[in-house]
Amino acid sequence: MFLLPATVLIFVMSFWPIVRAFIISLQTGSSADLHWAKPVFWNYMRMFKDRKFLLTMGNTFLYLIIQVPIMLILAILLAQLLNNKDLKFKGLFRTMVFLPCATSLVSYSLIFKSLFATQGLINTVLRHLGIISQNINFLGNTGTARAIIIIALIWRWTGYNMVFYLAGLQNIEYSVYEAAKIDGANGWKTFWHITVPLLKPTIVMTFIMSINGTLQLFDESVNLTKGGPSFTSMTMSHYIYNNAFGTGVANFGYASAMSFVVFVLVAVLAVINMKVGDTRD
Repeated sequence: MFLLPATVLIFVMSFWPIVRAFIISLQTGSSADLHWAKPVFWNYMRMFKDRKFLLTMGNTFLYLIIQVPIMLILAILLAQLLNNKDLKFKGLFRTMVFLPCATSLVSYSLIFKSLFATQGLINTVLRHLGIISQNINFLGNTGTARAIIIIALIWRWTGYNMVFYLAGLQNIEYSVYEAAKIDGANGWKTFWHITVPLLKPTIVMTFIMSINGTLQLFDESVNLTKGGPSFTSMTMSHYIYNNAFGTGVANFGYASAMSFVVFVLVAVLAVINMKVGDTRD
């Protein structure tokens, strides 16, 4: 009985919307005139013929493949460095690394947009250093626009993941490292054979969270590049939003179908990570 109110709220606010979204994904028409699609899986069939959706899916996986490993490796290395018991001003350094995470998603996206604008600080500095002769349109070129989104994500989320690794490192007894040192293990062997295996549950958790977050990436695509040029930096969530709310008639059926594809991708990748990270016999 004590659990019943929370259970009902979770069902009404979380599970029923999922079921309702799946029903809508089988429908077509405008938001005021939804009816069953013919065939019923038409929205899902349409999706894999939609070049824009396939392009945004490729963009999202590009961000995932490049950004997530770099971010998590940096987070582990920073956590290892800032966990040193002899390091002075540890609190200050930890705060400095974590501060980007406390910045609003919209705010930091706009800051990066200003920095990399054609007349922005980055172009000004590069021109004064003689590295470039004329300003570069970073946000107007496909390669640089994608690179800026990746850089922004790494800057924003590395400190967030570092906190999890710091917590994991502080649960490892220092005597384990002392024993390894006595046995002649150098810094790299200690890190690879002691730190990484003992942090495996934390690594799996951060991988799953990072994959989940990247597949649902929205703010950076909207605020940094607006998906341009020509959809080449747009993410799946941004494209789903455009179909549901952003442009033209609200196409909730098609948007719901695309959302379920993202849901399945997140679930599959999470299961793979859990299986890979499962240390049980």
